[in-house]
Amino acid sequence: MSENQTQSEQPLRPDPALKRLEPLVGRWRLTGRTLDSKEENVSGQAAFEWLPGGFFLKQSFEALFMGMKILSLELIGYDPSTDTFPSTVYSSLVGVPIPYRYDLRGRDVTIATDFAGGATMTGIIAEDGNTFSGGWRPNPGQENPGNVAYYFVARRVT
Repeated sequence: MSENQTQSEQPLRPDPALKRLEPLVGRWRLTGRTLDSKEENVSGQAAFEWLPGGFFLKQSFEALFMGMKILSLELIGYDPSTDTFPSTVYSSLVGVPIPYRYDLRGRDVTIATDFAGGATMTGIIAEDGNTFSGGWRPNPGQENPGNVAYYFVARRVT
């Protein structure tokens, strides 16, 4: 058996950078409010789990956002050329996959999309790992009924 055959028979391993996503793994309950509201009008839950093999993180999401029910499934991977975590969201709101980019540096989390004018979430995971808080903001000039700024706090359930 040649050296190339031996190397090709070794199983692929997930990039070590994927370990940066580990603080998200688990079930989270979230609450929040849009910037124009004095009361909470965002609530939901998210569950993050590794797919077999450890190459992709799956998020299942369910929320009530200003009275509208949202369900989605997201797959998050790793792109070593950009050192970011591209993802694709399949949502009950639109019939096309929506691309996002995650970046986790320590406890700081950024998620961005260019879809529908674009938006960015900046947040932080608490030191104890049990609270994740932040806010989504539309890109400048892209505020509209489908791209609303809001704050949230998520608490780990499991």
